[in-house]
Amino acid sequence: MSASEVQTGDKSETKDAIRDLPPSAKLVAKVLEYNDTLTQTQLAEETLLPPRTVRYAVKRLENVGVVDSGFSFTDARKRLYTLNTE
Repeated sequence: MSASEVQTGDKSETKDAIRDLPPSAKLVAKVLEYNDTLTQTQLAEETLLPPRTVRYAVKRLENVGVVDSGFSFTDARKRLYTLNTE
């Protein structure tokens, strides 16, 4: 499934995109579903996963178009991650 197919906004398509991902990516997606926007550090704290695993999970979620990232205005060194709702 391509990223453009996921961006149609249908939750079933988002679930289809996540289905084949590792459990860590599924957990990160679920945490982002309940928390609007989080940094990688916050994701690691919420999921109790190691930071390296969170980085890998976020990368996989970005590759399938489920997660969007942007820069933090309060600290430009940090990236903020949100679940793609488009």
